[in-house]
Amino acid sequence: MTKLKDIKVIAFDADDTLWENETFFREAERQFAKLIHVYAPEEEVYRMLYDVELANMPVYGYGIKGFILSLIETAHLLSGYKITARETNELLELAKDMLNKPVVLLDGVEDVLKQLQGHYKLIVATKGDLLDQERKLKTSGLLKYFHHIEVMSDKNTAAYQSLIGHLDVEPAEVLMVGNSLKSDVLPVLDCGGWSVHIPFHTTWHHELVTDEVVSDRFFELTSISELPALVL
Repeated sequence: MTKLKDIKVIAFDADDTLWENETFFREAERQFAKLIHVYAPEEEVYRMLYDVELANMPVYGYGIKGFILSLIETAHLLSGYKITARETNELLELAKDMLNKPVVLLDGVEDVLKQLQGHYKLIVATKGDLLDQERKLKTSGLLKYFHHIEVMSDKNTAAYQSLIGHLDVEPAEVLMVGNSLKSDVLPVLDCGGWSVHIPFHTTWHHELVTDEVVSDRFFELTSISELPALVL
């Protein structure tokens, strides 16, 4: 049976694993609630937005562009289609601001990649808008550490199976590192791989998992800086 020491590939989630991301979405939601406060109270805005995002996910996928389209739709629904062109433009400007946010690496990320490079094939396995993720990877200065970049439309078992097949390795030779139990842990375990969960202080509702993860191929760390001690 393959042991952890036989891992050949370490895959990293990007948003909220390598750099900060979810914080910007929560900030945008608060700005959105203020913008349309005359149409609905804050609590109702968040509830409606979440419902609209879930309904739109199969069409728009993940990322800022889909998020902003959901904001515009939510604003129309809550305002009874009275939202003005000026207010719509403010939402578009909010999107541009999010797309131009600086890439803020989480503590210890580059040092860990330096330690692991040469010992493992390092890849990025993330989801979201392709253009935005490419921008963040380029701006981050981390591209030099990675053998392969995979931007997935969704991170489910089938998507990981396809990725593992492309890498020409066995599932048990892959370790996935990420902040989401739903996207980075459970589907990889289903494939027969290994997973490391590093919680981020903010988690999107859609990524929440209430059930406890029980597996001898699962590890939970408090910081990415603890990863080298686990795999080296």
